Amino acid sequence: MRGELDPREALAPSRFVNSDHPDVRDFATSVVRGVQDPRERIGRLFAVVRDRLRYDPYSVSADPPDYLASAIIDGGPTWCVPKAVLLTASLRAAGIPAVLGFSDVRNHLNSAALLELMGTDLFVFHGWSAVYVDGQWRKGSPAFNSELCRRFGVPPLEFDGSRDALLHAADGAGRRHMEYVRERGMFVDLPFDELMATLLDTYGPAMVRGSNMPRPEDPRFGT
Repeated sequence: MRGELDPREALAPSRFVNSDHPDVRDFATSVVRGVQDPRERIGRLFAVVRDRLRYDPYSVSADPPDYLASAIIDGGPTWCVPKAVLLTASLRAAGIPAVLGFSDVRNHLNSAALLELMGTDLFVFHGWSAVYVDGQWRKGSPAFNSELCRRFGVPPLEFDGSRDALLHAADGAGRRHMEYVRERGMFVDLPFDELMATLLDTYGPAMVRGSNMPRPEDPRFGT
């Protein structure tokens, strides 16, 4: 869904953002137990999802079940879209209206191996979450875990819904890092077919792997 979003829809479970799944509910409850303030709930869930799953750009799966929030919780290293799905579902389970958002971004600190595989420094359908707080939608990207941020020389993002927290424009040395070049909108659920079609059209099959396919070695991303 694009355009104006009803916050009430952003509280309901959906196919991929299955916030009513017992594992998702238990996960969210364990993180926000005893916390009533919505911003603190957002901040805790964001930090835990950010660091629970190591970012791995080589883990793009073509299998729909891999994108269920309930399957992502303990699924190991993954990329930005599943991390955003898990965060969005966890927020809904904690009573925070949340949706998925997508942008095309240009990464100026790409690794040589990943750049060769992709054939471009443009990452299409970069995934993030948006929360509805105090009558406004605020965006946060949980993609890069703290350890990876240290490797790239940038501080890990923090997000509690007070302001947008999207990927850094520059690294710690002032070099260009991420450039947002296109907004693809916000969605109540993951637009899986559009996502996969766009990835295949942009990169070909090299970046979209089956669950059991081996991942390339790339020390930059800890693989």
